[in-house]
Amino acid sequence: MTTAVASDRLSPKDYASDQEVRWCPGCGDYAILKAMQKTFADLALAPEKTVFISGIGCAARFPYYMATYGFHTIHGRGPAIATGVKLANPDLDVWVITGDGDGLSIGGNHMLHVLRRNVDLQIILFNNEIYGLTKGQYSPTSRRGTRSPSTPEGSIDNPVSPGAFALGAGARFVARSIDTLQPHLIGVLKRAHAHRGASFVEIFQNCLVFNDGTFSAFTDRKVAGDMQLHLEHGKPLVFGKERNRGIRLNRQELRVEVVTIAENGVTEGDILVHDETNRILAAVLMELEPPEFPVALGVVYCDPAPTYENEALVGVAEGGAAGVGLNAVLRTGRTWAVEA
Repeated sequence: MTTAVASDRLSPKDYASDQEVRWCPGCGDYAILKAMQKTFADLALAPEKTVFISGIGCAARFPYYMATYGFHTIHGRGPAIATGVKLANPDLDVWVITGDGDGLSIGGNHMLHVLRRNVDLQIILFNNEIYGLTKGQYSPTSRRGTRSPSTPEGSIDNPVSPGAFALGAGARFVARSIDTLQPHLIGVLKRAHAHRGASFVEIFQNCLVFNDGTFSAFTDRKVAGDMQLHLEHGKPLVFGKERNRGIRLNRQELRVEVVTIAENGVTEGDILVHDETNRILAAVLMELEPPEFPVALGVVYCDPAPTYENEALVGVAEGGAAGVGLNAVLRTGRTWAVEA
């Protein structure tokens, strides 16, 4: 558990390093950095107890801009190195910063295993559906038809859903937010930090140079009210500018549908209620997409389980108490002798 400092001691700017922030002007990464620094100030987290680990990509610059410990590692290997950091010093508060390319392409295997093992890390994935650092090639999350230097005639790949991937890998905490939704994003980051185990947060982040407006179908102000479903545990899945639309289960066809409350006999009692411990519901919510459905935002799934490092340390402690040394381990069980 991270040690806190006095709440009146540090402000968001105190968590900013002395390095010049070098992202493209207007990049969504600036907003995420601001939200992170505000989160740290609100939670009064101790910089000396915090580590940011990143791979390669635009998002990977993040450790340079936080006045904490940090490690800019190699492409896709952030989760593996962060696991080592957490096992070596479980008292550290470890954050992994990655992107849709870094975390789901070359790093997809590492991401899968850190989630299924449930290592106590906060994994923040910036999703802009493009490779921004290397000048706009399509990424694992790019939609079919995406034209880029590597797919000039349009991508024919089916995209990866980061949230669905995390659920499939066995993640115990999966959440979503948007770079420009500052209060919402800060709330999600706080929930991720409070969760013990691997916390996976996907942030829809705009790349205004190579993929500008790719999320406009649900982020533009004109449509946000009708295209964003803000999740609250125990609350009905209601959305819309007038708060009169909802997600209902069509029991005959076993699928969800959008309905309007007070029309055709629909009442709020017909609307599904969000249960963040329900993995099946979480999987359904991850599949909702415009224009038919709103995009689910907030904590989609949260069901804590024992963390990897705690169980590993228990095994080490028990082995030490039993007096089992390396020499004994090497000579126990299936061993063999080499003779001349």
